[in-house]
Amino acid sequence: MLFGFDRGLKPGFTGFLALVGVGMASGPLLADITDAPKAGQSSIKVETVASGLASPWGLQFLSGGRFLVSERPGKLRVVSADGSISKPVSGVPKVYARGQGGLLDVRLAPDFEKTGTIYLSFSEKTKSGRSRTAVACAKLILEGDGGRLEDVKIIWRQKPEIGTAHHFGSRIVIAKDGSLFVTLGDRGQQSKYTQDPSTTVGKVVRINTDGSAHQDNPKFKGGPKYKKWAPEVWSMGHRNIQGAALDKASGALWTAEHGARGGDELNQPRSGRNYGWAEISYGRHYSGLKIGAGTKKAGFEQPVYYWDPSIATSGLMIYTGDLFPQWKGNIFVGGLNGQLLARLVMKDEPKGREVVAEEALLRGRGQRIRDVRQGPDGAVYVLTDAPEGDLLRITPGK
Repeated sequence: MLFGFDRGLKPGFTGFLALVGVGMASGPLLADITDAPKAGQSSIKVETVASGLASPWGLQFLSGGRFLVSERPGKLRVVSADGSISKPVSGVPKVYARGQGGLLDVRLAPDFEKTGTIYLSFSEKTKSGRSRTAVACAKLILEGDGGRLEDVKIIWRQKPEIGTAHHFGSRIVIAKDGSLFVTLGDRGQQSKYTQDPSTTVGKVVRINTDGSAHQDNPKFKGGPKYKKWAPEVWSMGHRNIQGAALDKASGALWTAEHGARGGDELNQPRSGRNYGWAEISYGRHYSGLKIGAGTKKAGFEQPVYYWDPSIATSGLMIYTGDLFPQWKGNIFVGGLNGQLLARLVMKDEPKGREVVAEEALLRGRGQRIRDVRQGPDGAVYVLTDAPEGDLLRITPGK
């Protein structure tokens, strides 16, 4: 099915073609084939690597074909190449597993093979009964079919703590110099904190591996209303970023951000820029009321691309592998409410990279897509969001 949209509907967009690949439902360890006959559509094979993961959130790759998976209720698991799931890794910090909170992203340090260092993002309950997003580092000791964490240290905490249980963010992306980008949601407070650069709510922060502010972060005042720009803050005005990845060629950060009722965004956050929430948006409040000034206002950045209606974006990957040569440079974004994996075809334009086409993969399976990663084998791996979620592997079809 092909859908045409008017030019200019999405910022930076020179035309749109939705290429929809329809998948068939499958049981555990069975494969299903999507072989779309129309030109430009992808032929893929989808295999279930593992089933029964408890609301899986973050995915990383270990040696020997194993996987490291975070489960939102607070457990870290090792999944073997044959799909068996380990008992919980011990030593994981206590998490605030309520609402959208819990154990969220997991990331291996660049020197993981030597040091065993990993980073975790999670929601943490405070003494006041409120909560915040926190980042910890630890040493992962793999043993048997599982393992344990040692030397666990919480290196960074979001401020201020807030009494809600949603919009925690929170992806971790390792920059070229080894520092960490961490994405933070607005906690449902809208512009009260997102437009205040002295807080780390509704922001992207850049920190060193010890939690200190990166030396290249913006160094200026927040303007006449706000006298302080928190040293960790990289960019501001974000609603809830749950997808983020680094373009390895350019070193640029890309993010996928939840809108409200429409207005999910693909952004390339830049140092010191304001991305507008909740002063501008391409969506509306759930009540149907207009958000802020509408879609544009001086001083606020436009998204590279947006979705309306919302697909509830989560998980973002930039493909660089050889298994799908036609996908190189494409950006993949998971859709929760949309129950799809969006493949965005990118093109370099004078004003920057733009989206020139979108293909909806995995639609028809009825699964919420939480995370997407490129594996060492060039295959695309996906986590589905459910109390008994799956780890899927996508390879070329026949």
